[in-house]
Amino acid sequence: MNTLFYGDNLQVLREQVPDESVDLVYLDPPFNSARNYNVLFRQVKGDPSPAQIMAFEDTWTWSPRLYDEFISDPRNVKLFDLMDSLKKILGQSEMMAYMLMMAPRLLELHRKLKPTGSLYLHCDPVASHYLKLTLDVVFGPQNFRNEIIWKRTSAHSDARNQFADISDSILFFIKSPEAKFKVQYGSYSEEYIQKYYRYVDENGRRYMLDNLRSPNPRPNLTYEYKGYKPHPNGWAVSRERMEQLDAEGRIWFPKDIEKKLRIKRFLDDMPGIPLGNVWTDISPINSQAKERRGYPTQKPLALLERIIAASSNEGDVVMDPFCGCGTAVVAAERMKRRWIGIDVTYLAIAEVVYRLHTETEAKRDATYRVVGSPEDDYSARKFFEETAPQNHKPFEMWAVSLVEGEPQEKKGADRGVDGRIPIYDVQGKLHWALIQVKGGNLKADDIRAFGQVIDREKALFGLLITLNPPSKRMATDAEEMGFVEGFGTRKIPKLQIMTIKELLEEKKRFDLPEGYIPQRHQGVGKLKPQQAALWEE
Repeated sequence: MNTLFYGDNLQVLREQVPDESVDLVYLDPPFNSARNYNVLFRQVKGDPSPAQIMAFEDTWTWSPRLYDEFISDPRNVKLFDLMDSLKKILGQSEMMAYMLMMAPRLLELHRKLKPTGSLYLHCDPVASHYLKLTLDVVFGPQNFRNEIIWKRTSAHSDARNQFADISDSILFFIKSPEAKFKVQYGSYSEEYIQKYYRYVDENGRRYMLDNLRSPNPRPNLTYEYKGYKPHPNGWAVSRERMEQLDAEGRIWFPKDIEKKLRIKRFLDDMPGIPLGNVWTDISPINSQAKERRGYPTQKPLALLERIIAASSNEGDVVMDPFCGCGTAVVAAERMKRRWIGIDVTYLAIAEVVYRLHTETEAKRDATYRVVGSPEDDYSARKFFEETAPQNHKPFEMWAVSLVEGEPQEKKGADRGVDGRIPIYDVQGKLHWALIQVKGGNLKADDIRAFGQVIDREKALFGLLITLNPPSKRMATDAEEMGFVEGFGTRKIPKLQIMTIKELLEEKKRFDLPEGYIPQRHQGVGKLKPQQAALWEE
């Protein structure tokens, strides 16, 4: 079943994904794009914490323990010599820490691929050559196919003392010569069309003229057709085929009977220009892009769709072990592939879930599952404790996802709001329900404070998700906030409280308006007929 894994991808790959079960791997690992070259090669002394991946930042810190752990693991033996050589070259640098993180994961990804599988590794020029060496050892240099250059922007502010850095690299490897691959085609330029497809028929179809001359003498294809004499070598097609082409309007008859017949090659019959390894026709995610999610490393769907189309078929398994905001997962779902996504931050997992609901037809528990997230009150409490170093933000993101809300940062005027649910009335006007998550002790002041936030934000109502149940006094204070009217025939409590246990174990749900439309399910401002009927009642 399609699966999102929350956790360290190395552990997930070794424990959850069978060997030779994946058709295509795409990975876009953090590659320190925000750091400068010198910082990556800084020599670090001491023994600080090992390299970790955190949301929206890349932190690679050298630790002797990292190297010792890598060398002591027999599963990594294939890369022992290379890592030893890199250590002599790179020293105790953050780049070496980065390579020690990537090396065992690339080994595991090779093991997971089927013999017919392929891997595409998206990286930047700072680390690409080290990753290429590692992949050469893992896959074999004979199985390297391309370094694809993707032009991701047109200009950059770093052009003051160097050429502007405007491209990424995508390293394409296959596991064996039996790997699947389908040539992809790009569109013809307007200049090419005007130059070669100069003619337009009575139906408005553009075409070019090509000769019908056989490349070699063919006596059996030497025949006269409608008064037009053949080339000395004969025609390129049989009489039967000539008649068929004529019936389809694909033969050009010159006015001069002494000239030769030619075949019409229509523009709309042509697949396009076979793509090379330099891609300039896929735009990056800009501030106005419809698919933009605000994730700093988000890649365009068109980029992933091209890769998936080239190296997989419908029903194949596509895996992204650093899935981030989930572009590869969304593209795979839309293209009828099965998929596996892995990420170490719940912020990313919540974002993928959101995109699956807004950009595809996927439905939780029916078409995909999430593994590694809490499933009961006990595991939720453990999760809350584990996320303390991150100010419990992953816990809050997860709790918001339980009610299909949109996660929100706590900052500025939105302080006290962990998420929102968009709600549209029958006229299509947008309203908001606010979500607040409380993992620690719940106090009476928390109820009153959230009520003030609801009023300040002019929200319809608020949903308070807690680990610990409210006292009777707290429940009374919430009830005294009153109700929201005008949404169907029922009154909706303005401040509702529900525990994680009630949501997970008792399958309770907050009281939301009849016919409400979460943006992730139905799109902005659209009512189904049966929902509109509910509102009218």
